[in-house]
Amino acid sequence: MPEFPYARLRRFPDVEAPNLQAWDATDELLVEAARASAVEHGIDRSAIAVIGDGYGALALPLVSAGLDGVRVHQDLVSGRRALARNAAELGARGFDSRELDAELLRDARLVLLQLPKGLAELEEIADAVARWAAADVMLLAGGRVKHMTLAQNEVLARFFGHVQPQRAARKSRLIVATDPRPARADPPFPVSSMHPEFGLTLCAHGGAFAGDRIDIGTRVLLDVMRERAPELAALAGREGATAVDLGCGTGALAASLALAVPSARVVATDRSAAAVQSARATMAANGVADRVTVTLDDAGSEIPDGSVDLVLLNPPFHLGASVHEGAGRRLIDAAARMLRAGGEVWTVFNSHLDHRRALAAAVGVTEQLARTPKFTVTRSVRR
Repeated sequence: MPEFPYARLRRFPDVEAPNLQAWDATDELLVEAARASAVEHGIDRSAIAVIGDGYGALALPLVSAGLDGVRVHQDLVSGRRALARNAAELGARGFDSRELDAELLRDARLVLLQLPKGLAELEEIADAVARWAAADVMLLAGGRVKHMTLAQNEVLARFFGHVQPQRAARKSRLIVATDPRPARADPPFPVSSMHPEFGLTLCAHGGAFAGDRIDIGTRVLLDVMRERAPELAALAGREGATAVDLGCGTGALAASLALAVPSARVVATDRSAAAVQSARATMAANGVADRVTVTLDDAGSEIPDGSVDLVLLNPPFHLGASVHEGAGRRLIDAAARMLRAGGEVWTVFNSHLDHRRALAAAVGVTEQLARTPKFTVTRSVRR
């Protein structure tokens, strides 16, 4: 069988750059191990699930090897779109995209996992596999050695009776987990915490950034929103106005705005399925679910041009394990696209980043509203 053409995979519509590629050695090791295990243990192709496939580098080689029927979960909608594009480019068919739930894992005997960055996300995934997969399931988890920790083994050991790290190869390592332990009555996620200083309850699934905490950048922007509540109300509260929490995470900004401006029409959107599930739970916990629409989307691509009066933005500065401003710049450009003339984007960002100049170029006149030793808050008015 010919080698799979990994080099033809693209990240698009995600950020593309010379130092960012759509696969790594971990993907190759996982695929090799999966093909060998499927043969050795007689695992039917419909009993294989893939979790954390960035852009198709796990599912598509399996499909190309004749293991069609693979079930796939990707947290990021940008990854889902990239997988679909890559599959079309390669003429690959035979995978089934699903959420992280029982339908993904029911009767699965082999699960491939690109290890996530966070332990909470790994805990939710491990619980799901142990809870819903077959009793003889084998979990093959892999990562780059430089990003792996003993704590990951410890998390897996809470859900599997046997956890065996493999010898490192090509700067990657696989972990084999078998013998799932009985699942507790209720899943461990979402978790929730009250934040009385802001009058908020935050809920979070394992893959949501900062969990049920309020990260320090969001805190700075929430403080500014509280101090300038009349200006926010004038923008978001007038008849027909729309406000967007772009890259909403667990929904702290959207929920806070909805509580402060009851007449506001608010949209909270994120490309992460874990974030969207978290934000929906946050809106329900704060009694604003009927006034905030939460959507899974990539950089607000489904929001019409020139239709928004206010954007709240706390852009990321990481792409996976890489520090890269591209993700933040995509959201800045998205905010500029969706704002109507005279609309505003309120942004918080790490002060060392050059986002103020990017905002001025993409949106319009940009002024500083607040600055701390680490973060800057700006207001930009659409020209």
